[in-house]
Amino acid sequence: MAIYVDFVRIEFKGHRWCHMLADTLQELHEFAALIDVDKRLFHRNASYPHYDITVQMRETALEYGALPADRKKIIECAKKLKIELNHQA
Repeated sequence: MAIYVDFVRIEFKGHRWCHMLADTLQELHEFAALIDVDKRLFHRNASYPHYDITVQMRETALEYGALPADRKKIIECAKKLKIELNHQA
């Protein structure tokens, strides 16, 4: 299982946010549940399926084995997840 977190720091509602993706949607949802990320933070209908996570959640994800990912890796995962999501519809 590979989970990826980016380096983005988007300011919103008093927090700094980044994105969490995985090689598959199942892995992504299972990992999010493992580190107690609220399901409402999953963005199914965004340009690509992902979880928004705070910088603090990112640190937890890294402690549990998530990998820091550059833009190239995030885009690669995003494309795979979008295809997977479209096949589920």
